[in-house]
Amino acid sequence: MCYCASRLINGRLDFTAMVTLLMNSGQARRSNVCHKHVVMHRDLKPENFLFANKKETAALKAIDFGLSVFFKPSNYLEIDFDYCFSSKFFSLGMTSAAVLTGAIFLLAQYSSNLVCEEEDEYNNGADVAVHVGSLYILYFCFGKWVVDPSLPYYETCPFIDPEFDCIKYGRPDSHYLSYSWQPDSCSNVPRFDGMEFVKRYSDKKIMFVGDSLSLNMWESLACMIHASLPSSTKTTFQRVHDSLGYVTFEDYGVTIYMYRTPYLVDIVKEPVGRVLRLDAIESGDAWKDMDLLIFNSWHWWVHTGASQGWDYMRDGDNLYKDMDRLTAFYKGLSTWGKWVETNVDPSKTKVFFQGISPTHYAGKEWNSPKKTCSGEMDPLSGSTYPTGLPPATSVVNKVLSSMTKPVYLLDITLLSQLRKDAHPSTYSGDGKGTDCSHWCVPGLPDTWNQLMYAALVM
Repeated sequence: MCYCASRLINGRLDFTAMVTLLMNSGQARRSNVCHKHVVMHRDLKPENFLFANKKETAALKAIDFGLSVFFKPSNYLEIDFDYCFSSKFFSLGMTSAAVLTGAIFLLAQYSSNLVCEEEDEYNNGADVAVHVGSLYILYFCFGKWVVDPSLPYYETCPFIDPEFDCIKYGRPDSHYLSYSWQPDSCSNVPRFDGMEFVKRYSDKKIMFVGDSLSLNMWESLACMIHASLPSSTKTTFQRVHDSLGYVTFEDYGVTIYMYRTPYLVDIVKEPVGRVLRLDAIESGDAWKDMDLLIFNSWHWWVHTGASQGWDYMRDGDNLYKDMDRLTAFYKGLSTWGKWVETNVDPSKTKVFFQGISPTHYAGKEWNSPKKTCSGEMDPLSGSTYPTGLPPATSVVNKVLSSMTKPVYLLDITLLSQLRKDAHPSTYSGDGKGTDCSHWCVPGLPDTWNQLMYAALVM
């Protein structure tokens, strides 16, 4: 089956598909079949219906029965949490928004706690614990790139690694520095304010945890703050070892760490060689007691041959020479999710997942089969990417949506897919050919940080 087949474009359903999903009798018939077998789905929404194939006459299939239950006809279904009046209307509103806009809103605070702490005024109570703060984030992932004369935030910075320093290593064009992301539904995304950021996180600790895409975002944030503060600000920048570095803005007591661990889960030495432990995170002690955590992984999961970071995978007692990489990623990310559930106190620590950063090695993805990112000078126009979202995004969504503690998904995938022009390509001090995986700094990672900043302050 396919996710609404060709009718799904970058997370958006065209209106015909939406009407088919929500208005024709197919959905009702499938619900009725379930009810005849005394099964209640309990999670009916547009993205839980799939077409069997790409034909216009394709059968409609219901999926995702993870919340379904058996029920006894004529009896009320008892549930183990209290839905309030506002929660019901929140659900109705999000489904209506999907129908009207064709968007599946994935950028959100994932939590199972969308329930009443106290009943609202319609139920003789007061406030409800609906996480409305995340609604501003919901719409950030859909939009378009527009020219912004006020950019870039900076051009030089003492924290940029050679592999990202496109300006230093001779990139001749600068137009890629002048684009700002304009979300469809919000024309007033707050501009990044480094002084406001350090005041907000005064005497606090921030940590990026992940691979070289985390490094990209870490260096960008440090540079954006550095450019916003007075030149007299005392700053400490240190690489402790290959896995750990930090920048401290000492006048404000703000420290931003980078902990490099490409898979999030552990790699250990065993007699057979380097083993990727899909079920273990021993290095997580270094991540504790942070005030803001930004995690990322995926880039290294697809590496093979000499660039592969392990020799075997282990899941419990089972040792594998290899396995489907999406399956492995799901297992590893699920282990990370359990770590967050066990070790993070949401009252102290806010957790973001950075999302899947795309590559641009294959020009056929944007209908230019003979090209890579090399020589590209402009973003793709519009707000869709021809080949849709990478499959790893579904793994991230599945894991985050199953967690009970709040994790914010900074859904950078689509907006980054449109930026085929923003890679170092051959203008990198790394000297290893054409780089269409990472991003120039300054450049696209500044937008990632602006959106994270917006999520924190709005």
